[in-house]
Amino acid sequence: MRLWRARKRHDHIDAVLSHGTSNVDHPWTLEYLRNDTPFLVWRYPDRESALAEADGRLQELLRAGWNSHW
Repeated sequence: MRLWRARKRHDHIDAVLSHGTSNVDHPWTLEYLRNDTPFLVWRYPDRESALAEADGRLQELLRAGWNSHW
């Protein structure tokens, strides 16, 4: 599930959250894609932690001049 998309000029970054069973201790995966190419993947033990990280990253991008876009 895509949480958000940030755009700047001709680039975009997406945050995608997914839940899987391959890692029992950290089943939530937060993946960042730049121009549809994966560049960062983090795993979390709960959904709330992943959502908080994604929100914090979006706020950093917005402060750096990126625009929020769905």
